[in-house]
Amino acid sequence: MEELRAQGHEVEKFHDGSSESRNGSADTSIEYPAKFKLIMIVVALVLSMFPAALDMTILSTAIPRITSDFNSLDDIGWYASAFFLTVASFQSSWGKAYKYYPLKVVFLISIGIFELGSLICVEVGRAITGLGAAGVLSGCFTIIAFSVPPIMRPAFGGILGATYGCASVVGPLLGGVFTSKLTWRWCFYINLPIGGVAVATIFFFFKTPQGAIVANDITLSEKILQMDFPGAFLIMAGVICYTLALQDGGVTRPWNSSRVIGLLVGFVLITIAFGIVEYLQKDRALLLPRIMKDRTVLVCCAFISLLGASFFVLLYYLPIYFQSVQGVSASESGVRNLPLIISMTLFIILCGGLLTAFGRFAPFLICGAVITTVGSGLLYTLDVGSPSSQWIGYQILAGIGLGLCFQIPVMSGQALAKAEDVATVTAILMFFQSIGGALFISAAQAAFDNTLVAQILVHAPGIDPSSVIAVGATGLRDAFTPAQLPGILVAYMAALRVAYAIAIASGGAAAVVALFAPWTSIKGKVSVGAA
Repeated sequence: MEELRAQGHEVEKFHDGSSESRNGSADTSIEYPAKFKLIMIVVALVLSMFPAALDMTILSTAIPRITSDFNSLDDIGWYASAFFLTVASFQSSWGKAYKYYPLKVVFLISIGIFELGSLICVEVGRAITGLGAAGVLSGCFTIIAFSVPPIMRPAFGGILGATYGCASVVGPLLGGVFTSKLTWRWCFYINLPIGGVAVATIFFFFKTPQGAIVANDITLSEKILQMDFPGAFLIMAGVICYTLALQDGGVTRPWNSSRVIGLLVGFVLITIAFGIVEYLQKDRALLLPRIMKDRTVLVCCAFISLLGASFFVLLYYLPIYFQSVQGVSASESGVRNLPLIISMTLFIILCGGLLTAFGRFAPFLICGAVITTVGSGLLYTLDVGSPSSQWIGYQILAGIGLGLCFQIPVMSGQALAKAEDVATVTAILMFFQSIGGALFISAAQAAFDNTLVAQILVHAPGIDPSSVIAVGATGLRDAFTPAQLPGILVAYMAALRVAYAIAIASGGAAAVVALFAPWTSIKGKVSVGAA
């Protein structure tokens, strides 16, 4: 206690001078930040989480305009995947960094990288931003795990989840307003002041907890090897091959072309190489075998990957429906996305409290995935002239399902992890969420492009499909005549349905995976670290 006070990190014990141990019993050795310090830490984490989560959603309403500015409808997948690619590739490396280096220093570095990417913009900037966001996202949950008592952790996880949801609400709205009123580049620049305040708050109010650094006796060279950079770069190379193959296949090149086949073969070979490297790395691997063998972790990883895929596909392709098919502005598109995001946010908050009260997480996974699948299925039925009652109601249903289970895998994974594994488990779960987004958005883009090309030949036979792709999602009404437009919109609607079908399939698969989740209560079992 005195040593921590000397370091400027005020602490207090939980429940009248006692702390709660991993099994729920009192453990007087565990100390937590005092109320004021805890409030400032939570504020800092909210300010850090907000721009990182904002970057996942803010471009969703701006992408249609960006595709028109750069004449590149087939680049939609890259605007999303470039971000998720680096988030996924380096998520686990950041988890190792939080384990072996001072928590505060690593967290500030991650925010700095995130801010740098926000200055650069577009694909390269998105990739750099994703690299920083990987550290920010896992860092926020790791710091919470070392800062609050076990019984309170689901509620605080709910605060971070609500922050994520609020950023998702503001993201499409801001993206639409910036794109319509200023420039889409402000979708990137907005991160700078928010991140600056977060850095200042963390710098002045957060102290690395005693016990947050594990194994101080490990040499610097061993710590670097623990980062498993070969594994991270293999993930990047594999996803790049996969995305390029799906971007070209059936659109700019036939599926049997040497380039597309070579990229797909490369993806398979790199994936095999990644598996071999991970096996040889053993305890240095990004995906630690001893952790991945745990049933709860394995189920949560598969679930969060599939559910994240469903969410991000809906998030990125609903604005195309609103802006391309219904012809509204980017800002109006953001408003029309609110039913999905608000319902999701409200149920994330509600779910944090319910999980704290009931403890068992499996029912949330099952119910949430089933409702998400039903909501996605209803969105599939939308047509060119669908009334607002349909697209509002269907989005609300999908949002309820997503909110019920979106944060549960991270909460339950942390709950049943050992104290020294909290950062690693968190990073692994965030890795699977990001890789799901990267792979499935690319798949949705490939399905969208191929279907659009085929349907234009059917419904608008006098129009070159490449010209439709070239004008982008918001340039249709300026580039084509009123006589040509109906056939193009029918083709667009058919292509969007194929993308929504991927959201349905991934949501349904998540529901099946959830059936294998153990019906374990996490009450009193949340792992703790000294703080």
